[in-house]
Amino acid sequence: MHQPSMSFSDRWSLAPSSATDWLREIAEDDGLTGFMPPPLPDAAWVLNAMYEHDRAPAGLSYDDVHRAMVADGTAAMEIVGDIDLTAETTVTGGRLGRADHPGQGWRRLRWAELVERSGDPVAPEGRLPCFRSFPSVRINGSWPVSIAPPTEGSLDRESWNRLVRLLCAHSPAGADTRCLAYYSPLMLGAHDFDNLHVQAGVLGDAEELYDHPEIDFSPSNLWAEDRSWVVCTDYDLWATKVAGPGFLIEALLADGELEAVRLPWAC
Repeated sequence: MHQPSMSFSDRWSLAPSSATDWLREIAEDDGLTGFMPPPLPDAAWVLNAMYEHDRAPAGLSYDDVHRAMVADGTAAMEIVGDIDLTAETTVTGGRLGRADHPGQGWRRLRWAELVERSGDPVAPEGRLPCFRSFPSVRINGSWPVSIAPPTEGSLDRESWNRLVRLLCAHSPAGADTRCLAYYSPLMLGAHDFDNLHVQAGVLGDAEELYDHPEIDFSPSNLWAEDRSWVVCTDYDLWATKVAGPGFLIEALLADGELEAVRLPWAC
């Protein structure tokens, strides 16, 4: 969608912190973990992807592997069954920050499938999808090595790219839609809370935001310059809220690649 010769900074220029003032107002929050918007006029939650490996040893958790590694002084995770754990180091929570597909042998595990299997809801009423989700799946509080849990604080690459394409398809200007991206101070080392990091560009180049050269997360917020829709990935959550017109939200809910749900208590 973009010209290969252009650099990241050419496509995504810095914007003033004041660009987030309207988000601060509608979210009634300082945006430390992301500005969570109300419905505009509708909203849905895109559930960050998780994956499952069918040939993992039964009853073994990431914590078990970590403890064994510490006990014998192993410098890195070993191969467990058919799973290379060098890239899957989660012990109890989600995979912090951006993440790619885990690789060969892993398949997408839908939240709906795990809900049916475990009996746990996506999130208990009144709560949001986060590291407390699916308690009955854990082994003494830790995820089984057979599951790569959702990313925390960032969409996974597959979901981010698909969401950007759907936003392009349902924005009047398509890929030329002017938009802005905000990154929480927590993604920047929590050193500067006054000069918020905002970048401006066009939606057709938004997939590149996933590979920001200095930040290991998808944006906390992405929004159309005309404020018709807003995306929020809270630093502490496993799901991303999209607020916008009804036709956009219905498209997210109906999409076969994304997994999106409505949470009545968090519209």
